[in-house]
Amino acid sequence: MVCSGSPQKASLCFCSHINLFQKNMSKITKAVLACGGWSTRFLPAVKTFAKQMVPILDKPQIHYILEELAGAGITDICIVHREGEDSLKKYFTPDLELEAYLQETGKVAAMASWHELVSKFNSIQFLPQTKDFPYGNGVPILVAKDFIGTDPFVYLFADDLHIEDTPGTFLSQMIATYEQYQPAAVAAVEEVPAPEIVRYGSVKYTPDPKYPHRASAIFEKLPASEAPSLFGVGGRFVLSAKYIETLQNTKTSKGELWLADANNYLAKNDVVLTQELPHGVWMTTGDPLRWLKANITMALKHPEFKDSLIEFMKKSL
Repeated sequence: MVCSGSPQKASLCFCSHINLFQKNMSKITKAVLACGGWSTRFLPAVKTFAKQMVPILDKPQIHYILEELAGAGITDICIVHREGEDSLKKYFTPDLELEAYLQETGKVAAMASWHELVSKFNSIQFLPQTKDFPYGNGVPILVAKDFIGTDPFVYLFADDLHIEDTPGTFLSQMIATYEQYQPAAVAAVEEVPAPEIVRYGSVKYTPDPKYPHRASAIFEKLPASEAPSLFGVGGRFVLSAKYIETLQNTKTSKGELWLADANNYLAKNDVVLTQELPHGVWMTTGDPLRWLKANITMALKHPEFKDSLIEFMKKSL
């Protein structure tokens, strides 16, 4: 079902059913997606729709994100979006006029991947990040606190793309690590080139024979000369509900509420682990150049597009 409502009264949201699909339930079945912000690096293209709706080949990026979540056994989704932005909700809401047209013209296969995707979720909920909240990448967790309850959950930055032969493979590994060690968090990381680390949070590690890859701190956007490591945080987290209270008690920094600050508090008072992404799986799409690289990468893996694209690039270079 698709739900929407205010973060203060999420339980009172109006719901309409897309489809229901009962599946084997894993211990972690909830995911929160951070889809707020103005996405200024993609203006004017995203003036009228969310950046997560910008297509990668023939599907919007949000579609790939949910394929990844479905592959990892997630059944309930909460998308936290910019207040007043409704393109994400429209995408996941059935369009009866479109379906009738496709039936009449024999083109129902054009929406087959959409129907297959939405059938894999029990619910998809939409909550606006209202002006009552500060800005920052920790805020969507507070917006979704009623959805989370006391359960562990997956948290994603929805402008990061995982390109895998089987979507959800790495996220499943993260969930398995969480279930094995029961930490406060498991964060995805990848070793990045030194000039790139300034774009990400970099991890400081604490040797611990009991917990592999235990983090003692995460520092946001430091240059390579100051970063504690070249392991950048890769936009995927498996978190305990402890993050709700921690973020509620975390002060803003430069007007923003940072997930890294909550990570650092819990790294000192609990256990925060990291899990290294295989090289080449993680691609950011937060700016036009990296979005274009993600498109090319996906096209080179696509049997229909690969050969033609290679031929075109050879002629163009």
